[in-house]
Amino acid sequence: MSMLFSPVALGPRTLANRIVVAPMCQYSAENGHPTAWHTVHLGTLAVSGAGAVVIEATAVEPQGRISPEDLGLWSDAHAASLERTLAQVHACAATPILVQLAHAGRKASTAKPWEGGEQLSPAQSGWTTEAPSAIPYAPGETPPRALSAAGLDRVEKAFAAAAKRAAALELAGVEVHCAHGYLLHQFLSPLSNTRDDDCGGSLENRLRFPLRVIAAVRGALPENRILGVRISATDWVPGGWDVEDCLAFVKRFKALGVDYVHVSSGGLSPDQKIPVKPGYQVPFAARIKAETGLPAIAVGLITEPAQAETIVSAGQADAVALARGILYDPRWPWHAAAALGDQVAPPRQYLRCEPHGLKGLFR
Repeated sequence: MSMLFSPVALGPRTLANRIVVAPMCQYSAENGHPTAWHTVHLGTLAVSGAGAVVIEATAVEPQGRISPEDLGLWSDAHAASLERTLAQVHACAATPILVQLAHAGRKASTAKPWEGGEQLSPAQSGWTTEAPSAIPYAPGETPPRALSAAGLDRVEKAFAAAAKRAAALELAGVEVHCAHGYLLHQFLSPLSNTRDDDCGGSLENRLRFPLRVIAAVRGALPENRILGVRISATDWVPGGWDVEDCLAFVKRFKALGVDYVHVSSGGLSPDQKIPVKPGYQVPFAARIKAETGLPAIAVGLITEPAQAETIVSAGQADAVALARGILYDPRWPWHAAAALGDQVAPPRQYLRCEPHGLKGLFR
């Protein structure tokens, strides 16, 4: 057995293998509710052979959506509609499914990517965004409104309420989105957080609100649910959030009962300079795992089976996550098992498609 296809424990649950489908926004919801597209999309990923699937960034309140077409879990009605989608998917696959809970902060209220992704005004079905400080993401954008103390309480409660709804849906767990320049990352970075209260200034203060949210989510979840946190290890901007800050953050949230850290990077500033190359974020995951002892998921241009196998067998990460690569090749785990001489367990309906030259691939 290859290491990539060996089981891995994430807190209270054990995944059948170390391939995770990363959350990917589909910009296809209707008022926060999933559509037929989500059933097909999630169903395809659930039968891919991956060890787990994480549902796209799902807003904890309406103004936390990246676009008007983002998924939401801010009401019981949204939970009911997502439950119907998940029932269809679970009827076809037993793959564990988690949901990423998110708030976009100042990066909310934008058009879909294929419509330009620009900030939307209220006249264009957009809304006034909120953030730690009244600093826009990009020059020319309308500045966000700085969250008040009451606003912080509201957002914290929204995350906890969404986590309770996720637990009631029998999802395997929740991933809190603290990456890619969205609200919780905005609190972490000195580039976007210039508050003069106890949630701004020093690193300790900038960690405060994200840790409040993570603690609230942990408290809302049963012990048998996985809790993960996705982080950006660096802003890729001088003077911004960096891996040293990350280490302090991860150590703190590990103590709150977080089961894994999903290590990405960037997204906070248009001034970022990212040296993109295969596996460019893996060293961050390796260092965070080594120095904190928290199980880590590596992501970012991990495209080849041998590359993924090396990452997990060398102990750089406990699992790898694929996003665009698994959209391009929804059977990537099958092909990886074939390349590594291992086995997968496809749906029974697909058993007959085992290639003649790969007898024994299907378990």
